[in-house]
Amino acid sequence: MKNIRHFLTILDLSKAEFQQIIKRAIELKAMRKQGQIFQPFPDKVLAMIFEKSSTRTRVSFEAGMAQFGGHAMFLSSRDTQLGRGEPIQDSAKVISSMVDIVMIRTFGHDIIEDFAKHSSVPVINALSDEYHPCQLLADMQTYWEHRGDIQDKRVTWVGDGNNMCHSYINAARVLDFQLSIACPQGYDPDSKLLEINADRVTVFRDINDAVANSDLIVTDVWASMGQEEEQLAREKSFAAFQVTPELLAQANPDALFMHCLPAHRGEEISVDMLDAPNSVVFDEAENRLHAQKALMEFLLNSSKE
Repeated sequence: MKNIRHFLTILDLSKAEFQQIIKRAIELKAMRKQGQIFQPFPDKVLAMIFEKSSTRTRVSFEAGMAQFGGHAMFLSSRDTQLGRGEPIQDSAKVISSMVDIVMIRTFGHDIIEDFAKHSSVPVINALSDEYHPCQLLADMQTYWEHRGDIQDKRVTWVGDGNNMCHSYINAARVLDFQLSIACPQGYDPDSKLLEINADRVTVFRDINDAVANSDLIVTDVWASMGQEEEQLAREKSFAAFQVTPELLAQANPDALFMHCLPAHRGEEISVDMLDAPNSVVFDEAENRLHAQKALMEFLLNSSKE
């Protein structure tokens, strides 16, 4: 029997495994920059199932598998009928019998869990409404490259208690850092996650209090995909939660700024925020490629017979 490893949330990795993947991502990045050809998976196929569209996710996974010598197959919502025309477990059994690894970007997290339960190959959560763990791998790789180990540091999340926020809560638990969450009333992250991680997560209503003594400031759009009709209401609710260079200056002197992109300049960030001296947003975006390559290598190698 195969030992199938999946990556559905950060909690699927131990701290040692998480750090192993980050360090391997840095190695793979260096090899890529030096022009080394490394193709350990020439006969492997990655199925990319997109119920939600994305630029960075598709480019990074598809390029990563190609660089490994394998092939990536793009399946949009028009190409699959997850849970609609066919039960998820049937789709999982069929698709996983033909490919070597699957990545899914969808809505409900239960869809990914159900698929993984019936899959004979590793399944990666490339985003669900509840979690976005692949982005956290890239974020933590980026922090490691610029500042080293994040253990015992203080991270501040600014904005909606969304899937990115949930993944930061899980990362705080696995990597042992403190997390401050600055969000308006009514936009808190999952209450159970907050309760379980009460020893390392604190919710603030004042953004200035939240960033004090912080080593990393992270934000995201105010209205995520599927929330467009809430845009105007959210603009009012989040008006006091914009990240600016002036706000970053209230954190620790070497504090970094990250954003998973796409960014709405003039909304969750000031127009000049992405170009601020301590902004590492574009390093972070590139690292999606390297972190996911390291993740795929880890899962494929861990799932051998």
